[in-house]
Amino acid sequence: MDGGGAGAAYTARTAEEVFRDLRGRRAGMIRALTDDVDKFFKLCDPEKENLCLYGYPNETWEVTLPAEEVPPEIPEPALGINFARDGMNEKDWLALVAVHSDSWLLSVAFYFGARFGFDKETRRRLFNMINNLPTIYEVVTGAAKRQSKEKTPNTNSSSKSNKPSSKVQSRAEPRAKAKLSAPKDEDEDSGDDGGDDEEEEHDNTLCGTCGTNDGKDEFWICCDNCEKWYHGKCVKITPARAEHIKQYRCPDCGNGNSNKRIKT
Repeated sequence: MDGGGAGAAYTARTAEEVFRDLRGRRAGMIRALTDDVDKFFKLCDPEKENLCLYGYPNETWEVTLPAEEVPPEIPEPALGINFARDGMNEKDWLALVAVHSDSWLLSVAFYFGARFGFDKETRRRLFNMINNLPTIYEVVTGAAKRQSKEKTPNTNSSSKSNKPSSKVQSRAEPRAKAKLSAPKDEDEDSGDDGGDDEEEEHDNTLCGTCGTNDGKDEFWICCDNCEKWYHGKCVKITPARAEHIKQYRCPDCGNGNSNKRIKT
C-alpha cells in the first residue's frame, strides 16, 4: 500500500495491512520529530510556502508542499506547519506538529477503511490495533514513558491497601467463625480433642456488654484494644458500619475511634 498516485490500483485489503501502513508512516514521523529533529527544524523554513510533514509506509518522512491534485488521492496532513516555527517555543511547536500528525494518521487509516469497504467489526479491530500504540504526541512529549511507569504495579502499596479490608472482614464475620483465629491455650492438645475444646471456648465466650453468649450466629465484633467480643447490636455496630472501621475500640476502652468513618 503506497497511498498512491492518481492511477493507483485498489484491491481488497485487511485491517492488518492498513495497520502496517499506518505503523510505517508513524515511525517515519516520529523519527522526524525526535532523532532527525534538527534536520526537520531547518527544513520548516517560515519563509517558504505552506509545508506539510509526510510519513511514508517505508518509515521515511518528508517535508514538502501539499499534493496538487484536488481532491487529493489520500487525506493531506496539516498545512503550513513551518509558519509557526519561530513564533512558538520549540517544544510546544513540535508537540503541535505531533498532534496534527496523529490526526492525519487516523484520517488516512480510516480513509483506507472506507475505500476498502471495512465493516463495523473490521473498523473496530483496526482502531483497537491503533489504540494500542502510543500516539506521536505521547512519544514526542515523553508522556508515553510516564504512563508506562505509572502502570508498573506497586506491590507494597497494594498489599497495604488490602490489609484494612481483610481485618474488617474478620471482625465483620459471625463470632463462631471469627473466633477460630483466636490463639490457643498452651496446654491445648492437637487433634480432634483440640478442635472440640476450641468450639467449647467459642460457646463460652460472653458478650462484654450484656454478659451472655446468646446469638451464636449473630454479628459479633472484637475490640482491638482489650480483645473482648461484643454483640454488634449491644455496641450499636452493624456489619456495614464495621467495614469502615480500621481499629475498633469498645465503650470501656474509649469511644475515640479516630480511624473510623461513620456515615450518617
